[in-house]
Amino acid sequence: MAKRVIVVGSFNVDHVWSVARLPRPGETLAGEYGSGPGGKGFNQAVAAARSGAAVRFACALGDDAGGQLARALAADDGIALHVLASDAPTGTAGIYVDRDGRNSIVIGPGANAALSADHVRELGADLADAGTGVVLAQLETPAEAIATAFALAREHGVATLLNPAPADAEVTPGLWALTDLTTPNETEFCTQLQRLGHDADPDTLAGLADDDLHALCRRLLPHGTVVITLGAAGCFVSHASGHLRGDGAACYRQPAPRVEAIDTIGAGDAFNGALAASLARAGEKPFAEHIAHAVRYAALSTERRGAALAMPRAADVAARFDTGAS
Repeated sequence: MAKRVIVVGSFNVDHVWSVARLPRPGETLAGEYGSGPGGKGFNQAVAAARSGAAVRFACALGDDAGGQLARALAADDGIALHVLASDAPTGTAGIYVDRDGRNSIVIGPGANAALSADHVRELGADLADAGTGVVLAQLETPAEAIATAFALAREHGVATLLNPAPADAEVTPGLWALTDLTTPNETEFCTQLQRLGHDADPDTLAGLADDDLHALCRRLLPHGTVVITLGAAGCFVSHASGHLRGDGAACYRQPAPRVEAIDTIGAGDAFNGALAASLARAGEKPFAEHIAHAVRYAALSTERRGAALAMPRAADVAARFDTGAS
């Protein structure tokens, strides 16, 4: 039976400049400007909804145009909001994107910083309901709120999926203990490992032998599954011993399809939302099938400009990669 995804996270209004190359310190460049919805939490909620899951999104919004935009867009995609009203302005992000689709991002948390553990506790009835399959969170909102959501999920046997982004956010030992699956990119993976006292280089990570990369993953989350997203190289999956989630191997790589990428903003969010939706809709399938879908979904998102509004629908992915109806 298909189950819902609960996303705990951020909503931002994105201010995006498209430039030939990313600016250097002290440099002024001319570029093209655009604005639209984003925030890792909202991006992932939209991706999950457009992948076919029922989605509830817990967030904090200001009483301003950004908050009104979030409410309208959530309604358009059938996302049920659980909103904490804040006196602070709705979150924002300043983004530069170069001609190769690479980006640099600075966020202003605004209302996102107000998301509280008490507000998240109000989701208890949803988490106690057998209709919830996955709780997904990132690190653009207070850690206490995320830990509360994960503790409630663990209490009710609901899977927890942590996307440890942005890279400079700290994950406490308690939050790691409540995490079933984690999905860092190369930089996030190495940053979190370094905080645990282990060295790893994001520039060479993808080139490591599978056994070596698997060993590093086991150091990060010994009890759970680690999925390192590797951009155009796809991803690397590492399971805990004895808990392979229906797979035939403890570790493996999933290549990404070749696409014409023009904008990688939100690709990681696309991956996470699609993965959560796939797990909620058909959790009995081998994990590798969920990963293959998430990689395709994220790849397709890079052929479109923007963040939340660039998220494909399930039918788009099926048509683009000739996978049939999903």
